[in-house]
Amino acid sequence: MASHRKPRTRIPTAASSTGRRTAVGFTTAALASVTLLSQTANAAPGDPKPGATQSIEAVKEKVDTLYHQAETATQQYNAAKDRSAGQRTKVDRLLDDVAKNTEKLNEARRTLGTYAAAQYRNGGMTSTASLLFSNNPQDIFDQSHLMNRMAGSEKRAVDDFQTQAAKAAKERGEAAKSLASLTETQKELKAKKKSVQDKLAQARRLLANLTAKEKARLAAIEKKKAEEARRKAAELAEKQREAAARQKAQEQEQQSSGSSSSGSGSSSGSSGSSGSTSTSTSTTKGAKAVDFAESQLGKPYVWGATGPNSYDCSGLTQAAWKAAGVSLPRTTFDQVKVGTRVSTSDLKPGDLVFFYDDISHVGLYIGDGMMIHAPKPGDVVKKAPITEMPIYGSVRPA
Repeated sequence: MASHRKPRTRIPTAASSTGRRTAVGFTTAALASVTLLSQTANAAPGDPKPGATQSIEAVKEKVDTLYHQAETATQQYNAAKDRSAGQRTKVDRLLDDVAKNTEKLNEARRTLGTYAAAQYRNGGMTSTASLLFSNNPQDIFDQSHLMNRMAGSEKRAVDDFQTQAAKAAKERGEAAKSLASLTETQKELKAKKKSVQDKLAQARRLLANLTAKEKARLAAIEKKKAEEARRKAAELAEKQREAAARQKAQEQEQQSSGSSSSGSGSSSGSSGSSGSTSTSTSTTKGAKAVDFAESQLGKPYVWGATGPNSYDCSGLTQAAWKAAGVSLPRTTFDQVKVGTRVSTSDLKPGDLVFFYDDISHVGLYIGDGMMIHAPKPGDVVKKAPITEMPIYGSVRPA
């Protein structure tokens, strides 16, 4: 059996102490890398692998993915919270209706109880017996007929109230069940949010434990990405200026040709004036939204927050347009459905720009390819190029 053993690799005796220190240093670095990256080894299949040349890029990609997941969960939580609030209002209304119907039902029961007590005081005699032993059978007959009519009327009223009460109770049960379901959904979303936050914490610890050289490399990567985003934003701004110049030239040409006409020119000018007024109003509201957003710069991002001390992304845009007199829904999923869709090349200050395929982030366009947004946990409301994230689409709320 010994003859099948693989011979040991021997280190040449000529190896210097410097070489041994190099080997030891390399082994220590490798172990440190394994320790560093093992903190997120169980987070997802795509975690960075020890010793990989792209480990820093992989770590950054993981952190970005986790932030994206956190923001998606935030929007889902906000939507569930809104639905829950609406459901609570419905439940309260149903409870009020049930209380009113119950009071009417109790009043009817008290009335019938009066009749029952009267019958008991009569000894429980039947109508036939009362008729036989009465000195005035006609009076008994009239009274009995009236009592039967009244009892029948009250019975119908009670039946009606019981039906209403049963209906209200059913609606209350359905509303309570729906509310309970939404509450469970909120709990699940909170748990999901906590899970994502735990992953974010792990990623932040991983980044914090990077060596000085690794941090420098990561900073260089982020700087390069930011420069690329600013370059693309500048290109976009230039295209927008060119498009605006072309549009202005066309409008001037139309006005010039319109003034040379007689009757038709007056009609065209009136129509143009109406369109100009509409555009001016939209521009004014957009400017007010931008002014508000600029006054919030530096305030912290907090998931689920709508101001005034902190915001999430859709909370900021909602508050900004509220300052301009326009009411927006709470979530990015609903804000994207408001107003008029506009292309990226036609963006104007105040327009909402949405990001990612799941529409999980939104920013307020301020011009020159830039936006104000509440980016992510641990960050603040700030200006940034709209090109730093994949754009889903844009809308003009008003």
